[in-house]
Amino acid sequence: MQSLLSSSLLSKNSKNKIYRTIILPVVLHGCETWSLTLKEEHRLRVSEKRALRIFGPKRDEITGECGKLHNEELNDLYSSPNIVRVIKSEMRWAGHVGNMDERTGVYRVFVGNPEGRKPFGRPRRKWEDNIKMDLQEMGCGGMDWIELAHDRDRWRALVTAVMNIRLP
Repeated sequence: MQSLLSSSLLSKNSKNKIYRTIILPVVLHGCETWSLTLKEEHRLRVSEKRALRIFGPKRDEITGECGKLHNEELNDLYSSPNIVRVIKSEMRWAGHVGNMDERTGVYRVFVGNPEGRKPFGRPRRKWEDNIKMDLQEMGCGGMDWIELAHDRDRWRALVTAVMNIRLP
């Protein structure tokens, strides 16, 4: 499969469609609830660049030599938001959860506290912690994110700003 994708048999448009419809959805399955660390963000960017190498090598038109596509050239060929930006769009889904009625199952699961014993060690970072951390970086750290989600215009502006945090 890799040799077929990297060959010149398929057009760049076909390779772009394959990446968008097959590879990216598989990688992003369930990403709405991921809580990414900076290390994981870096790993995802690296794996995305590796997957985008299906566009094949660049060929110098004058000398005919083949060379590796650089990241900027890959970004030009694949004109879509990068994988981390797509995952950061989790804030949009958080806005939907914040605007839900308190009796809905999703809201209760999200806000409720599970009973029982907690595991030893440092608590894992939760999805809500990522939202609060992103809002902290935007200067809205002391505010309740659920109340912010009720103002749709302001929330939409915050989501757009958060999606651009820490992107190269």
